[in-house]
Amino acid sequence: MTARQRKPLGLLAGIAAALLLPVNALAQEAEVGSYQEPPQEIIDLVDAPLTPLVSLSPRGDQLLLMERPPLRTIRDLAEPEKRLAGIRFNPENRGPSRPSYFTGLSLQSIDEGRLREVEGLPERPRIRNVSFSPDGTQLAFVQVEPERLALWVVDVESAEARELEGLDVNATYPGTPYVWSVDSESLLVRRVSPEQGAAPDRDPVPDGPIIQENRGRAAPARTYQDLLEDRHDERLFEHYFHGELVRARLDGDQEVLAEGILSDFSPSPDGNYLLVETLREPWSYSVPFFRFARTIEVLDRQGEPVYQVVDRDLADDLVIAFDATVTGPRSVSWRSDAPATLFWAEAQDEGNPRKDVDVREHLYLLEAPFDGEAVKLATLSDRFRSVHFGDGDTALVLERWYNNRDENMWRVAPDAPEREAERLWTRSWEDRYNDPGSPKTRSNESGHRVLVMAEGDLLLAGDGASDEGDRPFLDRFNLEALESERLWRSTSPWYEQVTAVLDPDTPVVLTRRESVDVPPNFYWRDLATDSKSRITDFEHPLPELKGVSRELITYEREDGLPMSAQMYLPDGYDPETDGPLPTLVWAYPREYRSADAAGQIQGSPYQFNRLSYWGPHFALTQGWAVLDRATMPVVGEDDKEPNDTFIEQLVMNGKAAVEAGVERGITDPERVAIGGHSYGAFMTANVLAHSDTFQAGIARSGAFNRTLTPFGFQREQRTIWDDTDLYIRMSPFFAADQLSHPILLIHGAEDNNSGTFPMQSERLFEALRGLGGTARLVMLPEESHGYRARESVLHMLHEQLEWLREFVAE
Repeated sequence: MTARQRKPLGLLAGIAAALLLPVNALAQEAEVGSYQEPPQEIIDLVDAPLTPLVSLSPRGDQLLLMERPPLRTIRDLAEPEKRLAGIRFNPENRGPSRPSYFTGLSLQSIDEGRLREVEGLPERPRIRNVSFSPDGTQLAFVQVEPERLALWVVDVESAEARELEGLDVNATYPGTPYVWSVDSESLLVRRVSPEQGAAPDRDPVPDGPIIQENRGRAAPARTYQDLLEDRHDERLFEHYFHGELVRARLDGDQEVLAEGILSDFSPSPDGNYLLVETLREPWSYSVPFFRFARTIEVLDRQGEPVYQVVDRDLADDLVIAFDATVTGPRSVSWRSDAPATLFWAEAQDEGNPRKDVDVREHLYLLEAPFDGEAVKLATLSDRFRSVHFGDGDTALVLERWYNNRDENMWRVAPDAPEREAERLWTRSWEDRYNDPGSPKTRSNESGHRVLVMAEGDLLLAGDGASDEGDRPFLDRFNLEALESERLWRSTSPWYEQVTAVLDPDTPVVLTRRESVDVPPNFYWRDLATDSKSRITDFEHPLPELKGVSRELITYEREDGLPMSAQMYLPDGYDPETDGPLPTLVWAYPREYRSADAAGQIQGSPYQFNRLSYWGPHFALTQGWAVLDRATMPVVGEDDKEPNDTFIEQLVMNGKAAVEAGVERGITDPERVAIGGHSYGAFMTANVLAHSDTFQAGIARSGAFNRTLTPFGFQREQRTIWDDTDLYIRMSPFFAADQLSHPILLIHGAEDNNSGTFPMQSERLFEALRGLGGTARLVMLPEESHGYRARESVLHMLHEQLEWLREFVAE
């Protein structure tokens, strides 16, 4: 072992003091200041209006436009919050904490283009979980109020909204708290029990010690946050997450069908059965809710149990591997094109991808009344990922395997399961250039998704990645010949995607179309006649920045691997007269098993020039050049894992990006910064520690000490005990003595992302301060992994700008 290899291990003792500092040690010397704001031109980026989100009605005749508000205030983020079993929620209204919501709804006719605002909305709309009824005549949504969540419905014909009275929705559990019944005349809703009392108080006198024990059973777990900690947490979990499943009719009648900690529920396509998932004890202090024990059973329309599909114990012992899964039935759902048939997958390797077996999965069907034997639909050699049902002759099954990045798409016949599965294609899912596309689906009369079939053929839509950038397409795939016919492809100077198929036989499609200076809008398009008409009329959110230019550039790193980035230049900039500029490179590393896939171009030169406060675009307003989405591939081929040479490849990537700007006469190599968020922050600290390419860096919400994530991180499957040197070598914390370039650390003080604990930034800052480095740590109150309060975002931008001005631009 060389001296360089021994150095990180030798640092362990010297840095132990930094690791053991009390959390409040930093606060003793910290500056507690007020929120600051950047210049007005950057504030305009933050306050630019957001384009509404759009949803198509099941009938294909209406677009629902959902107005999005600007950023919330820090007061909004300071609303009550509890953290149990890996979930953060508001205990006052039984909804998610820090929720996103809409502030207005409009309906736009596709045929007539008529726009109607929905009338009768709540006085202060905070709208979530919006969905059409299966027949498209109604809309439902959840209204977020301070002390309750209310369920509202909208009559589509009249565009009038009203509340369903006497119904307090329980949305503590992630996902939608209601679904439409098949008849479109009622909804299945998880509500707060009217008889439930107040939450239990914590007894100030402890019951006793908290004891956990393990005897020889391997139960590894990644670094989860907000877990249950004691018996009182268990009682709170049982209180807040308990709910009643009711059938709420539009006329106001309510019928209780089930109760418990209901994590999921869905009606069968014929409406005669309910599939209900319920969490059960024992609760765990080691893993979050999605690993808890559970039952999945079928109920009849009256709520009586008919058939139990799953009775699964606590899943706290999965091996650390990306294709690891639970034993027994999983991915339980309804066959969407049949009245009442269950579908599920079941691992045949005990859920352990390290086992060497020929068969990994069996897929099953079980038809109502569920009193017979399940029928095997397919056998897979890799891990099941998804199924799309079309009709009795056609369902598409996708299998994948992470280690080699292989995927296979199979055609099976649900009505003839004895028929041998037919492979439609096999490919590497990293290879974007040869992606055949994804099958288009539609909502059927029961509200379930089924394949769009054009006289027995599939319709496939994809990004159309190529060496000239993305050019989305729509293909017709013949299931007999296994060949595709190109029906349409986006052409310059537009970037256009098929979002829905309105008529598969013509075909008539709904597209989303944009160009560099024109924001995305929706179009009706007849592919047979090549005719189109514009439906929406969304305006440019920042017309004053139309002069900013963007170019998709390509270049190579020193080992010949092709790379790309989006180069943005300030309005009016001329390299011949203005000379080289200070440049900000913004990136996020990606792992690949193939150099060919890693070198493929991403993005399109024709997409709307969308400038956002979240990334590096703020620097453009100050006369900087920006290299956004600079590719940061980390490649491991043959028997090598990508992270085996993680540092070396990051250094090459950063050097290549800067040289690309310098060769174009745009980048001043003495004035370059690098930045990123989350894994991009991890990248930033490593590049600064191991190279002199950049003068400073911005690292937001990152993880810097991999010994704090010992059971894997990002796409790394090896544990710290498998390769201790790897964990130390990849951690910029252990190279803090080499991190001589100024680094700005920004972190949400309430970060709940797995692995990126706030202490990650705190400990790196303490190490740099102890070693005499140049660093600044900014902890944003009330913020999680992404920052949502306007005050926080403006302060973030202020800090970033001032850091670049001081250490790069001057």
